[in-house]
Amino acid sequence: MTTSPVTPDAPDVLRRPLLTQQWLDLCFVHWAVEPEAVAGLLPAGTVPDTFDGATYVGLVAFRMHRVGWLGLPGVPYLGSFPETNVRLYSVDERGRRGVVFRSLDASRLVPATMGRLGFGLPYVWSRMRVETAGDTIGYTSSRRVPGPRGAYSRITVRPGERIDRPTELEHFLTARWGLHQSLLGRTAYLRNDHPRWPLHRADLLVCEENLIEAAGLPAPSGAPVSVLYSPGVPVRLGVVRGPRTRRPPAGSAESDR
Repeated sequence: MTTSPVTPDAPDVLRRPLLTQQWLDLCFVHWAVEPEAVAGLLPAGTVPDTFDGATYVGLVAFRMHRVGWLGLPGVPYLGSFPETNVRLYSVDERGRRGVVFRSLDASRLVPATMGRLGFGLPYVWSRMRVETAGDTIGYTSSRRVPGPRGAYSRITVRPGERIDRPTELEHFLTARWGLHQSLLGRTAYLRNDHPRWPLHRADLLVCEENLIEAAGLPAPSGAPVSVLYSPGVPVRLGVVRGPRTRRPPAGSAESDR
């Protein structure tokens, strides 16, 4: 199997996206884990994607903004809400890299229910807030249903200057152009397409959570290896209809590990 390279630009254009949305004020917090510790949590036909022998668990908090279906304008209320997900990194038998969501906390009941029933994604309904105070951004989450009740997260970061040249690891953790998900007895792959991430390194001021453990993973035992912030990107999700019409710029970071 030849694994697709890590590219900071999406390798395919989605001609007819199923969903459009914006991901705003994202905080990426990552810990390294042994691949053997998470292999059993991935969908059939996928294995942990690794960088220098390690794979990663990510805690990603952000604001979902104006989700729209089939080219229709984004919905202002039901389509805009805070979200926090716990995710792993995967590669399938065709060499396609992706993410696997172990949980997705969202503050709107209807979108959480639709994501759970329509796509089989592990959405849960939670009380959530994203608040800016001075030069810091805080993300809070407290789970409602289906539980486990008491699962929570509190994250506060101070974004720094923009990163001109992200490292190979920073691209590996953020430049993910699809997700693997068990759906109707098979492993589905849903593509996404968006502009290159504008990334900032960030100081992690507060990180109190048990979402990772609630998602069936070992609780982190040390400091995260990467903390990043992005003001966000517009995103399209759906089926790939044709090849990309532009190539990644020369000299962009790639990895095939």
